[in-house]
Amino acid sequence: MSSTSTSAPKKREGFSSRKVFIFAAIGSAVGLGNIWRFPYVAYDNGGGAFMIPYLVALLTAGLPFLFFDYVIGHRARASSPLAFRRLNRKTEFIGWWHMGINFIIAVYYAAILAWAARYVIYSFTHEWGDDPATFLMTDFLQVSDPAAGVTFDFVPGILIPIMIIWVLLAVVMSLGVQKGVGLANIFFIPLLVVMFIGLVAYSLTLNGAWTGLDALFTPDWSALTRPEVWVAAYGQIFFSLSIGFGIMITYASYLKKKTDLTGTGAVVGFANSGFELLAGIGVFAALGFMATAAGIGVSEVATSGIGLAFIAFPTIISQAPGGTLIGVLFFSSLLFAGFTSIISIVEVIVAGIEDKFNLGRVRSTLLVVLPIAIISTLLMATTSGLFVLDILDNFVNQFGILAAGLVSIFVVAYLVRALPTLRDHINARSSWKMGKLWMILLAGVTPLILGYSLVNTFITLMNEPYEGYPAEMLNIFGWGMVVVLLVAAVIISLLPWPKTSRASLTPPAPPVSGGKVQHDHVDSAAQKGL
Repeated sequence: MSSTSTSAPKKREGFSSRKVFIFAAIGSAVGLGNIWRFPYVAYDNGGGAFMIPYLVALLTAGLPFLFFDYVIGHRARASSPLAFRRLNRKTEFIGWWHMGINFIIAVYYAAILAWAARYVIYSFTHEWGDDPATFLMTDFLQVSDPAAGVTFDFVPGILIPIMIIWVLLAVVMSLGVQKGVGLANIFFIPLLVVMFIGLVAYSLTLNGAWTGLDALFTPDWSALTRPEVWVAAYGQIFFSLSIGFGIMITYASYLKKKTDLTGTGAVVGFANSGFELLAGIGVFAALGFMATAAGIGVSEVATSGIGLAFIAFPTIISQAPGGTLIGVLFFSSLLFAGFTSIISIVEVIVAGIEDKFNLGRVRSTLLVVLPIAIISTLLMATTSGLFVLDILDNFVNQFGILAAGLVSIFVVAYLVRALPTLRDHINARSSWKMGKLWMILLAGVTPLILGYSLVNTFITLMNEPYEGYPAEMLNIFGWGMVVVLLVAAVIISLLPWPKTSRASLTPPAPPVSGGKVQHDHVDSAAQKGL
């Protein structure tokens, strides 16, 4: 492929302003997990008391790791693979690992957006009737028996919208960083906020709304003594901020040289948490109505993920006065939040291809989107799509995102010993200075939390197969996928970069080895060690 690019490296795009970056970063962070995961996680882990470990997790791990991602991308002004390469040649594999993780997420994320798009239409017709659960599994998804394994029996109701999603995404990505990624977020994020505030306001008027809020916010102070509650808080922060798998590294690389990194990061972090709190209010107000109408407790209707979005909310829509409005606002919010997130997911891959092969934006986009779209359609638009999605999502989050985050911190902090250099870079440009506390939190607290979570999850999955799925499916789409991503990342990192790639340019900042800044090019003999 490198032979097709004989010109000098093309000029790299960037965001036109800090405001555009903030919208894009919030667009990435605010996704499906904010709406359908956080409310139940909070409810199931102490209710109002959960806000304490949640805030502690944001301040001690979320923001410090967000700044870590920012400074790696901003210092190198490159995609994740090239950013780590410019930091130290031996760390490049982390960037390719990030690209693989985002590839997998994009494959199944588009399917959920396709479902949300169809349910926006169903909100007008109430297609699900009196039994949303049966409609979802039997009529809409046409779910097959897991024992049958992967099927290629396509479901037209999913096939068409998922293809539309990929076409729209290809168009946005082809327009570039500013005219595509930036403008899309500037349009969708304010619209999302307005729509969701409207949903919350309307939900609060429903009979039983305050019963739901009472269930969510009544504190169970004993929960603070349980380690799993604190792990849940750190996990929620880690997943919801889009940190640890290349997105914020890529976005920060598009910032101007003198941008206030910590101030910008604080805005993004607290905006994301604010939206999660808003989502909790809206979701549990609606669940309170559902419970009151059925004459049961909120605990009997409280759920998360697909069950919340595509079973509980259709039930609410059918029963509530003005339910159609609730449905349109809720599923449109899912669609818009998910679309801005998948833009950031695919951007990680497109940026890496641009840097590696010196291709134009359109060619890079097509080279990335076409294969992902084909795989996504073949796997997700079928009767076995739900099972493949569930397995991929669980394993790539636990042993992809969390594992990559843990490895990147360990390698950069203890092998390369680059945290002091990164601290100096971020402090030279930021109003909120980072000191020893930042490095202690990154090198001490974060690895302990991530390591504990990974070990605990691994032991659980070894003792009991995930959701009882067949071993063949788990070995292919679970453990197999995890191993392939890491091995492929290491192999790709050993391959040479084309002479016309951006790696041939003099990096904006020198590499680091053994805690010392090297003043040679990253590929010089001085970079033989870490």
